[in-house]
Amino acid sequence: MSFRTPPAAFCRAGRSGPDPSLGPSPFANAATGGAEPSPSGRLRRARSPPKPGDSFSGGGIRRDESFTLTEIIKFLTDSPFFFIWRRVARININKIRHGEGKNDCFAFPGHTAPDVVPGGRARRAVRLRRAVRLRRAAMAAERRRRRAAAELYGSLLRIYEEGRESLPEHPYLFETDVEICLIGGSCKSPIERFWNGNNMIYILQKARHNEESDPMEESKTDDAIYASELLPKSSSGPVALSVSRAKQLISLYTMVQNPNMTHLEISELVVLPPLWIRCDGSDPEHTCWLGAEPLKAGNKITGINFYMVTCDGPTADKTCFANLEELKMAHKMKHHSSIVMTKGSAQYELIRAAAIEDTIVESESNIYVDITWNTVNKILETPPLISAATLNITLESGDPRSPVYQLYRELQFLLALAEGLKTGVTEWPEPLESESAVELVQEFLTDLKNKLDRFCMSENKNETEKIKSDTAVVDSSIKSIFSERGDLDFAEQLWCKMRSVSSYQELIECFTLIIKSLEHGEIQPWIHQGSSSLLSKLIKQSYHGKIEVVSLSGITPIQMLLEIGLDKMKKDYVSFFIGQELATLTYLDYFISTSVDLQEQVHRVQKLHHMLEIMVSCTVLLQFKHENLFPLTQICMKYYKENPLNEKHAFQLPIRPAAVKKFYQNDHPEIWKVDMSSGHGQKEVKTTWQISTNPPVEHMTSNNTGLFSDSTVNGSSEERMYFITMAKCSQVHFT
Repeated sequence: MSFRTPPAAFCRAGRSGPDPSLGPSPFANAATGGAEPSPSGRLRRARSPPKPGDSFSGGGIRRDESFTLTEIIKFLTDSPFFFIWRRVARININKIRHGEGKNDCFAFPGHTAPDVVPGGRARRAVRLRRAVRLRRAAMAAERRRRRAAAELYGSLLRIYEEGRESLPEHPYLFETDVEICLIGGSCKSPIERFWNGNNMIYILQKARHNEESDPMEESKTDDAIYASELLPKSSSGPVALSVSRAKQLISLYTMVQNPNMTHLEISELVVLPPLWIRCDGSDPEHTCWLGAEPLKAGNKITGINFYMVTCDGPTADKTCFANLEELKMAHKMKHHSSIVMTKGSAQYELIRAAAIEDTIVESESNIYVDITWNTVNKILETPPLISAATLNITLESGDPRSPVYQLYRELQFLLALAEGLKTGVTEWPEPLESESAVELVQEFLTDLKNKLDRFCMSENKNETEKIKSDTAVVDSSIKSIFSERGDLDFAEQLWCKMRSVSSYQELIECFTLIIKSLEHGEIQPWIHQGSSSLLSKLIKQSYHGKIEVVSLSGITPIQMLLEIGLDKMKKDYVSFFIGQELATLTYLDYFISTSVDLQEQVHRVQKLHHMLEIMVSCTVLLQFKHENLFPLTQICMKYYKENPLNEKHAFQLPIRPAAVKKFYQNDHPEIWKVDMSSGHGQKEVKTTWQISTNPPVEHMTSNNTGLFSDSTVNGSSEERMYFITMAKCSQVHFT
């Protein structure tokens, strides 16, 4: 099918006749007769216009036949070849209809009427220039992208090489808006619940700049101040990057880890640690983490694992929870897997903050159990008894409800003496007894003079009963776990009197009374063998009727009291651990050794007390027997022989779920998670669905976080609010 040049009447509306130079009309039809234009210039119709089904072969409509503009439009729009005409002639029907642009309604290539605007070639030139500009912009963007990739690779490589020797304490800055942190395998990973790697990783987050605050922003209303106190502080933790910026950084990381990107001119490609980026959840999926991990075959990179973690909530609506079968089907379709393995895990809190006289005791103490099992059958199912369970214990000393709280107060007095010995300034704590220490010591010495050793045993018994009466609120089963020893010697009984000292002058008066009684032979007290304190030496010398002169000035009185306190408390802890058959004296030797200075001895006694608090709490609250207490004691002692005191450390004890089942079987989990996986080795891919009462990421901000109470208090069964988290994985192979 061919098209010929249209008549001039088609090029310019209102023309009086055809132009002989334009050739035959494509609208000519052999079946029609001739027609002449009217003198008025109006196109005169010789016959009815062609029908849509008319053929254009064989000459078509004669060039001198005329039609009205309406008929031409109707013919063109009704024709099945209209789209061809419109493309070839670039016809603008709307302009014809409204009488606009009469000169450029028709523009057949190669033919231009004398008064037709030549727009085709100009428009092609404009499009060409636009294409050139776009091409140049794309090339410039690609150059910038390659330059940014090279800079990122250089920064990551430098941080990695420095981190091999020692992990950097402070983050590195990249392109003014990104902080790069390197976390070692021994450190707690912020993405440990969604990625089980144990090597070094990069954590990228938004850089925080120390900008001066605006004075106008400081003048807030009372309501705004109150709201800001309730909501979490955005500056208190890490700050997330936008999702678009995170995707850009992931793309750059992928470029530099792709061995096929030879144009980056990397001399020797090094396999970098995995990279994870904090995201602000600004996209519709609420992405909170993006990650990338190179896949290796020896020292060669074969691909990249991409991770995406999304989070919604919190919500108490369980209809928002996913269906397990739908999750498994989605995993199969995405990864083209025929078999999907499931693994469940749950965390239950065994000890929560309890109310005491309508107040909540602020404490970091927590005991919870982590349970894992294979083959999950439904969402939120209770873990079976054949699961593997691990008890996690984080205990803070000093709870007034503890049966060893009295001993904790003694320890605080000991720490005050140790601090005074180190700094020269002693802050005397509140006395443990109502009577003054001088009066108690004077009464004690008088009784010794009158009744000698016989009264020592009686006094020891009375003292024991007094201490026990102070803890009368403790259950009788607790009393049998830890009680005051019945073999206190003179120095230890003296400590029980002098722990109420409230001033330095009072301390000097007490020791003056004691030394005078020893010098005059008024008392001959007994002490435990092996005691190495200064007072014990004076007592041993008094047996021979002569003692050396001691100057009760400076730090000497404080040191004397600290020594007898250390001796007494060490024997208390040793008595408990050996009496309960939890440790041997040999294993305890590290904690009671006198070969180190007094400050280190006090530090080790603190460790003993923390271990004591853990054992007593597990015995009283969880009804643990020796089979669980003994391995827990070994775990704690092993940790504290190698590490300093850390009451925030979580001690982990593998146990049977049956041992704690009654504490969680009817309770709501703090965390419940199911992992769906397929493939093996480096081809393994995993999808994770999780709910949690707390935000799953520390950089996540929520208007509800901190404002709702999702924990049950005093056994109430309120509905829990949960954050719903999804972690997905995908792989890209380079070879």
